[in-house]
Amino acid sequence: MTDWTAGYIADVEYTYGYYAELNPLRVKLAFLNAGLACPAMGTACELGFGQGLSANLHAAASVTRWHGTDFNPSQAGYAQELAAVSGAQAQLFDEAFADFAARTDLPEFDYIGLHGIWSWISDENRATITDFLRRKLKVGGVLYISYNTQPGWAAFAPMRHLLTEHAATMGAPGDGIVRRVDDAIGFAGRLLATNPAYAKANPQVAERVKKLQSLDRHYLAHEYFNRDWHPMHFAQMVEWLEPAKLSFACSANYLDLIDGVNLTNEQQTFLKEIADPLFRESVRDFMVNVQFRKDYWVKGPRKLSALEQGEITRAQKFILTTHRPAVPLKMQGAVGEAALSAEIYGPILDALADHQPKTLGQIELAMRDHPAISFAHIVQSAIVLCSGGHLSAVQDDAVIAAARTHSSKLNAYLLDRARGSGDITYLASPVTGGGVAVGRFQQIFMVALKQGLEQPADWAKYAWQLLSEQRQTIVKDGVALDSAEQNVAELTGQALAFEATQLPVLRALGII
Repeated sequence: MTDWTAGYIADVEYTYGYYAELNPLRVKLAFLNAGLACPAMGTACELGFGQGLSANLHAAASVTRWHGTDFNPSQAGYAQELAAVSGAQAQLFDEAFADFAARTDLPEFDYIGLHGIWSWISDENRATITDFLRRKLKVGGVLYISYNTQPGWAAFAPMRHLLTEHAATMGAPGDGIVRRVDDAIGFAGRLLATNPAYAKANPQVAERVKKLQSLDRHYLAHEYFNRDWHPMHFAQMVEWLEPAKLSFACSANYLDLIDGVNLTNEQQTFLKEIADPLFRESVRDFMVNVQFRKDYWVKGPRKLSALEQGEITRAQKFILTTHRPAVPLKMQGAVGEAALSAEIYGPILDALADHQPKTLGQIELAMRDHPAISFAHIVQSAIVLCSGGHLSAVQDDAVIAAARTHSSKLNAYLLDRARGSGDITYLASPVTGGGVAVGRFQQIFMVALKQGLEQPADWAKYAWQLLSEQRQTIVKDGVALDSAEQNVAELTGQALAFEATQLPVLRALGII
């Protein structure tokens, strides 16, 4: 009998994750920072879309025409359901990569995204994807790809192998993957308790195994227990993508674009002495001990002149997506926590505090009374705030207007689902062209508001009625709240905070 899974975990569904890096709108700031031209994103494709949440949020919240495939029919079926709800006409299939790549009805793409899947497939599938990129990514088009990489996985790779070997050989024949994952992690804990020499040589492994115990078992099954699992050096990725005529553009992880929080001065000086930019990336990976790369590649990079770069950058529009007082003036990089200058970030955040879209050029004009804040400071602030999820790029007004209908339909469906489930915690914003994190209770408050309940106390009572009907209670600080009064009080506090801090942002983002 043919194994249609090709060794990939398929007996449990993947989590309902959303990955902002897949949003094509994010490409432009990273490319501008690298001095590269960015194409218009009319057509896009996601390979291995999981539950299809990212693909559908991006399709509903923009006018980009999305295509994609995921070989798991359960996941593809749900993705197709979301596409039908929004009416955004995303073409999502349940085909293996080879079958999808052979389709004759696919357009050429401006943008192709793969999140994580590259690490969990065979060399045969990688070759299929590389050929697909060669044939179907337009000249000037962008590839987003993320993958497990070395040297960050070097210490833990033997333990991952032991976990999968235990699941394959020690699990009972009738046990599902979740039970086998549990048993494998328990076994690893008992092994480490014997203080083996491997653990002495790699002391961080014990902490990572301990962390696994707290993670979602569906996530762990897909992340660690596939037959194919190949962390790849950056240089190997260069070799794989060379036949597709792709050139490395820059990191898609905005925080990576700020050397000061990831590298010491000595390390920065050392890297500057390396003339080859690709070898420099490999050396940098050793300095930060990276485990997971998120990168943009381009088919035919075009360098911008300094004049073009400055003019296009000033025209980029952004919106503050976090309540101004809640934006922390610190960031965590590879070299530790770094404080953000209040003298620079304070005025910039104040200029954005009304949650109205503004271009970087408009912010530059607003900083005229702050001569210490240069345009370079403003650009770096935008990168830093975007990396923390506090700032987002904004689409053109015409695109926002065109996307409202589809995003509203998808959001209505997701809000209705939140009444009985907390597995999807994102909604679509036509302003940012992507997903925005909104917790389950906050989604329920939005349902109550749409039903005409205007006071936070009433939202809380509505939420508690739903929860109590489903025999659910709130867990606070690890403890379940027993009485109705305790639950309503907690929900009321959350509703008041939602009204004061998150609701104005969601309105500015076109979500409500």
